[in-house]
Amino acid sequence: MSIELFINPRFEQAKPYGAAEKAILSVAAGEEALKTIAQWPGYKPTPLRTLDALAKETGVSAIHYKDEDARFVLKSFKALGGAYAVEKLVRENGGKPLTVTCATDGNHGRAVAWGAQRAGCKAVIFIHEGVSEGRAEAIRSFGAEVRREGKHYDDSVRRAADVAAENNWQIVSDTSWPGYQDVPKSVMQGYALLAAESLAQGSAPTHVFVQGGVGGLAAGVLSWFWEKQGAQRPKTIVVEPDRAACLLASAKVGQLKNAEGDLETIMAGLACGEASQIAWDILEHGAEAFMAIPDDAAADTMRKLASYGIVGGESGVAGLAGFRIAAADPAMRAALGIDTASRILAIGTEGDTDPVVYEQIVGEPGETVRKRRSA
Repeated sequence: MSIELFINPRFEQAKPYGAAEKAILSVAAGEEALKTIAQWPGYKPTPLRTLDALAKETGVSAIHYKDEDARFVLKSFKALGGAYAVEKLVRENGGKPLTVTCATDGNHGRAVAWGAQRAGCKAVIFIHEGVSEGRAEAIRSFGAEVRREGKHYDDSVRRAADVAAENNWQIVSDTSWPGYQDVPKSVMQGYALLAAESLAQGSAPTHVFVQGGVGGLAAGVLSWFWEKQGAQRPKTIVVEPDRAACLLASAKVGQLKNAEGDLETIMAGLACGEASQIAWDILEHGAEAFMAIPDDAAADTMRKLASYGIVGGESGVAGLAGFRIAAADPAMRAALGIDTASRILAIGTEGDTDPVVYEQIVGEPGETVRKRRSA
């Protein structure tokens, strides 16, 4: 097992959420996103689960788990980003037909495909060789064309960009690069709703443990707390797979740095080797710490949640898995200021978005787990 906690030396608790940050993500733009998404059929805030037994076990005051298993038909927070960005693009294009495209490890592609289906667009989604056929079929179920190209996610990102340029398609990516930032901002802005909903549901965290990936989710959640609460905001700890920790690598050198190695992890949605620049612009001074965890920790946390009747997917449990590791280590507890008064918020970003993989890891299907909670 490879575990690492890196306290961010560029973190500034007292730094104001200023014009530069608001140009990327803002409460005002987030409220616009919420107004739009709240009008979609089936919208309702996802549950904020209270994990009292785990709080007692880990020696903290409270643990809340934002459970995205019930988010629309996608079982994933990604609906708030990709589908929202597609709708916004169509609106800005005067309702004219578009072809949208993106690269994905699974959930983002499903969200873009779903958003395209809702908006009457064509979607072409690129996946890499490590994406399961179950995830590919889930994307196709929303009418999208799926193309499997590239060894890793970052390869698929580049291929999608090339093909989009050749065909005049619109890229709907959750990562940014020089010259491409506006759409990722919309995607990330949708993600900020997780923080908004959590606060409205009564969460008042001292610590937020949130998944890394390219950084869009972490930046979206952090931005809302930072602008709303300033220096009184909770500490944000960004958690990544140990084999795909591009944000932790960037934090160590103070600028974007790619993760090295094969990026192979069961946390498929976080298997990203290259971080998003605009996400890093928020995280560089706003995140308290970065953490790398092994696959075993995610799998064990999936099974732990299942014992409570909660379905958490491989990528969805990373934040909570990171907290459990930190809570069990005296040095990490001290470094992060975790004590008996701490209130933890973990963002559970997905349910069993690949039911076959979920059952292989947990030992029972998601439907069985859900019945346990309702029993």
